[in-house]
Amino acid sequence: MSRYHSHINTALKIIETFKGENPFAVFIKQFFAANKKYGSRDRKQISALCYNYFRMGFAAGNLIPDQKMLIAAFLCETEPSPLLENLQPEWNNLVCVSLQQKLAVIQSQISLLDIFPFADKLSKEIDIVAFIESLLKQPGLFLRIRPKAKTMFLKKLEKSKLPFQLLGEECVQFANSVNLEDYFDIDKEVVIQDYNSQKVLDYLKNNRLPFDDTTEKRHKNLSVWDCCAASGGKSILLSDILSQKFDLTVSDIRVSIILNLHQRFKKAGIKEYKYFIADISNSGLKKLAKEVDLIICDAPCSGSGTWSRTPEQLCFFKKQSIRDYSILQKKIVSNILPYLRKGGLLIYITCSVFKDENESVAEFIASDCNGKLLHQQLLAGYEKKADSMFVAVFEKQ
Repeated sequence: MSRYHSHINTALKIIETFKGENPFAVFIKQFFAANKKYGSRDRKQISALCYNYFRMGFAAGNLIPDQKMLIAAFLCETEPSPLLENLQPEWNNLVCVSLQQKLAVIQSQISLLDIFPFADKLSKEIDIVAFIESLLKQPGLFLRIRPKAKTMFLKKLEKSKLPFQLLGEECVQFANSVNLEDYFDIDKEVVIQDYNSQKVLDYLKNNRLPFDDTTEKRHKNLSVWDCCAASGGKSILLSDILSQKFDLTVSDIRVSIILNLHQRFKKAGIKEYKYFIADISNSGLKKLAKEVDLIICDAPCSGSGTWSRTPEQLCFFKKQSIRDYSILQKKIVSNILPYLRKGGLLIYITCSVFKDENESVAEFIASDCNGKLLHQQLLAGYEKKADSMFVAVFEKQ
């Protein structure tokens, strides 16, 4: 057996034993830790075969797995490889052509729309073909420059000699293979954050807050609750956007993620904040002592806007989950809005491409939760190799 057939067999074995319970990046790292016979080149090739296979989603289900894996390698890779040269040389000669040309070569074996069988559930602004094509490509690695660190960052960037692309004043894109921690002080100078994730609070940059001019607000800090805080990326972004001081409260359902948040906040220079652990989908929530001026709700969701980053999640996804997430999101919004004062802002965010998690929840907030819609936007990421996200801003009436 050639080493290339061996790589395919190993990749298929890994995929067969993976049940989707943990991120695949964690699973495959554990596999190689337990099987130390694989060298670095072997690990890289096997990992690529697995990720490419997942990128095929639900397509080519009628083919035997090793054939599907070769098609995946052909569609997803952009440089000639020894594997394709030995197992499918005619494809290896075409691996650098456009995705559309590749699809024309294998059109009898795969339908693009079969990769993603949930097109009827997409938000109306999504370009279905462009979105599915993006699932076959590895997304970019993006970094946000923090306001007070730009001079130092630019000096380090020049010294690093790394290829990069500047997207606006604050966003920098690198090759995915770059370990940014080797070059920059993460969270202190820069934040590793997707391109569109950097844009979800832009409304606060570009619009006067509805309660800015009140006499009451001139004499106290803005109060903010980041209610699905995860590791705190949105709170760090908010601290870099707002010129005024604010009183911050963060919460999440997971103890481990809050511990990570503490470490990030320490590096980011956020010292004064309150926190608590809670399931905010529980109607018995009683954690805040008073109403706040601003709630950021980066809601739990399908994560479908990030599936080019985590393609294994597409393969294990069930359509019923869209409805389940929509119900959960509406519960969360209903439970947190009593803690938002009249005239305060709710910023609702998902990294989903599904209407039921995006526009439908926004309609629910406006019709059932006394929210006046001020801004709504689907941030499509497929043109920039970024995540797709949704943001809606409401003023409580």
